[in-house]
Amino acid sequence: MVRHQENQKDISLKIKKARKLFILSSEIIILNFLSILPVTAATEEPVLSVVYGQENANQWPGISDRLQTIGVKYCVIPLTDVKSAADWGDRKVLFLPNLETLTPIQVIALEEWMSKGGRLIASGPVGSLSAPGVRQLLRSLLGGYWGFSLSDTEQIKPAKTKIPEWVNQTELFGKVRGGVVIPNDMGSQSPAVWNSKDNPAAVVTTERSTFLGWRWGTDTATAAELDNAWLKAALNHYLTAPAPSNRMKKVAGGSQSCSTTVAAVSRGQGAGGRGTSPSSPPAKTATAPQPRAVTMVKPPSSQEAIDQLEQAVRLDVAPNSSTPIDSNEAIALQQELENLIGRVESAHLAVLADAANEGVARSEDKEISNTHTRQSIKKQPTQLASTKLGGLVISKDQALAQVRVIAKNLPQLIAQKNYALARQQWQVAKTTLWQQFPIDQKLAQPEIRAVWLDRGTIVRAGSKAGLAKIFDRLAQTGINTVFFETVNAGYTIYPSQVAKEQNPLIRGWDPLEAAVKLAHERDMELHAWVWTFAAGNQRHNEIINVNRDYPGPVLAAHPDWANYDNLGNMIPVGQTKPFFDPANPEVRQYLLKLYEEIVTRYDVDGLQLDYIRYPFQDPSADRTYGYGKAARAQFQQLTGIDPINISPSQPELWQKWTTFRTEQVDSFVAQASQQLRQKRPNLILSVAVFPLPQQERIQKIQQNWETWARRGDVDLIVPMTYALDTPRFQRLAQPWIASKQLGATLLVPGIRLLSLPTVGAFDQLQLVRDLPVSGYALFAAENFNNELQKLFVSTQGRDQSTTSTTSEPIPYRQPFQTAAVRYTALQREWKFVLQNEQLQRTPQKISDFNNQAEVLRSALNQLATSPSASKLLVARASLTRFQSQFRVLMSQELKSNSYQVKVWENRLVTIERLLRYGERRVQLAPQ
Repeated sequence: MVRHQENQKDISLKIKKARKLFILSSEIIILNFLSILPVTAATEEPVLSVVYGQENANQWPGISDRLQTIGVKYCVIPLTDVKSAADWGDRKVLFLPNLETLTPIQVIALEEWMSKGGRLIASGPVGSLSAPGVRQLLRSLLGGYWGFSLSDTEQIKPAKTKIPEWVNQTELFGKVRGGVVIPNDMGSQSPAVWNSKDNPAAVVTTERSTFLGWRWGTDTATAAELDNAWLKAALNHYLTAPAPSNRMKKVAGGSQSCSTTVAAVSRGQGAGGRGTSPSSPPAKTATAPQPRAVTMVKPPSSQEAIDQLEQAVRLDVAPNSSTPIDSNEAIALQQELENLIGRVESAHLAVLADAANEGVARSEDKEISNTHTRQSIKKQPTQLASTKLGGLVISKDQALAQVRVIAKNLPQLIAQKNYALARQQWQVAKTTLWQQFPIDQKLAQPEIRAVWLDRGTIVRAGSKAGLAKIFDRLAQTGINTVFFETVNAGYTIYPSQVAKEQNPLIRGWDPLEAAVKLAHERDMELHAWVWTFAAGNQRHNEIINVNRDYPGPVLAAHPDWANYDNLGNMIPVGQTKPFFDPANPEVRQYLLKLYEEIVTRYDVDGLQLDYIRYPFQDPSADRTYGYGKAARAQFQQLTGIDPINISPSQPELWQKWTTFRTEQVDSFVAQASQQLRQKRPNLILSVAVFPLPQQERIQKIQQNWETWARRGDVDLIVPMTYALDTPRFQRLAQPWIASKQLGATLLVPGIRLLSLPTVGAFDQLQLVRDLPVSGYALFAAENFNNELQKLFVSTQGRDQSTTSTTSEPIPYRQPFQTAAVRYTALQREWKFVLQNEQLQRTPQKISDFNNQAEVLRSALNQLATSPSASKLLVARASLTRFQSQFRVLMSQELKSNSYQVKVWENRLVTIERLLRYGERRVQLAPQ
């Protein structure tokens, strides 16, 4: 790791700058470079609390300059001191400038502080690096959330709504470099928008908060005059609205005082490393002195893909809380209950329809799949679920009826400001619904059921016999695909002739060889899961007892292959992994040779690329990455400019640099796909990716997986849509499930089991089954507890009573067979519904529906039995015709159960996508 040593002259210059910066009135108070300095005179009471943290420390000179220019009296609250609502202070207005990481404790305390009358101003991507629950709560408090950074400086202008309070203040509008703020649906207004396509929001305001979509106080974002105008406007809004006097009232319960001092922070960047030659990594800027008055905090931790632990946080306020519920939260609470009712009913319908059909031999299933046989067996009639409510055992139908009453009454309770009772009722309803899931009944259709089998679990297995026990458990639960961690932190799990070293935690056996054999013996697929551009791991170093900063065996042998950030760090601040330089041809050659060894030496069924990206960055905060020796030389050859000398304030050049890095990843995926499929044409290639919005993702990690999908480079996109509750999971997954940019590639949402209650995991699985996707991936095998094991065995496990040795089709391997079997299951549900509603339909309408459904069934079965181009054409035409008429055919159900009709439409879309994927992957006969 490159270390930059400052000389005495540099230090002297820094001290002079610091002295100039902190002249207050006519008095200079500097004890030494780390002195505590007064920010404002203590004789006047501050009107504003400003929060200071590690993330805005290097921006503090600009922030304090602007505050003093305005003349506002303020006090400073160190973020690390905040443990309760009182710690946010007793001033009525709180300012959070550019703080991306807040803890659950801090944001819950902030909510309580605001409920007592506090008003909030925030700027920049506030909370964007926090845990999911924190981000969700901040979204409610701010009236919106940071969507993504804009690549260029844009003009902000008044919104068309022309809010009178803001529109006439011309000083509020001008050139800014910032990001799009996504407002909540109700209760939020956008006084300013970006002068770009669709005019997205630049500022969002509510009765309690104002959210500025740029980093306030930084010259790279905008001019000080515009920053000052917005802060004054927001302050005037909150200080004058409650009372005729500008003098604010203190917030009840807040602390009686807050510090009016903050430590000096150097404005200078030191040498910065810009301008060094491309033959060496950029020099590292000296770390700014840490303030005495502020407790040292850990640098912000960017989300580190699969191994980043999510922090659990309360997603709704405690049931006995009387904190007000705004209109957005009220709508969300009611909608979630209605959706949860739909998921419960959808799960029961699958069970009931299957049970009603059990007496009929399933010849269709045998006809359409050589690998799928479900023999007819006699089962007892399905038992309806029941639960205890208030000590009384009630049936499923009674429970659903009571929950519907609660959902209907929620708006009235909220309108009456009976917030505590509303929350209590909502929690009771959710618990009641979760207890209604038929978790003891088989209900899963053919789908991708994947699990990541992590290195830690492999190491603990210790031998092939130990690994066999794990595979036995997975097979019993119906898992059909195992992502087996094969390359981790630069080590292979097997003895390699290409890699430098087998993982030192493995001794005397070859886990990959054993895993392939164990998986195939149990009719499961084994996909080698490999770290691509992440070359080491500080956490792994601690486990194997080597130096924490050891870059891994490959970079240790080839230091020229390393990548660096703009400060010369191989590992970005706050992260734990060094990365390869994707532009280095020797790196690419090494990785491709390693992957070829895996897919030719072992009979793996697939390969999954993880860390197929750069590490997390934030260009607008001057945290960037990609300055490896090869990348700098190549970019300079293309443009004549060393990328270390450009910055986001140069939009055209910066976009070229971003595109250059993104193309390094894109081209590697294409090259790997081509070379590996030449060796193994039937190999399934998948990628584990981040579900961030596309432009934000490209700016932050240079990962453009939509391109890989459209080109057909990969078969499966596996977004890590990890969430601790189902609504959040749906919000993460839905944009990609609905995306039209993935071509014929299948999407497989990821679910993290850690910290999820068992029934909460099932709820997310049921949502997946109700959406137009072909399966899911679970992280990770180490989190398979006994409760989950029992649930999976019951709902999706293999039928132990049959003597058949064949298994159901896997969508990515047998897409046409899967489509036909899944459609047959749909027909069973329709038949069950129609039979139970015969009095509401004429026999002719039932007959018409069944005839059209049967035409499609026949076309799909013929395609599955003997795939050909002509049969695919017929099946597609039949499906398109049926989809176009489906809502008319289901008009009766649409009125009574719109959720279920949408589920059926989603499942038809799944079949459509399977046909598209099959056209690309299956060898079709011409006729």
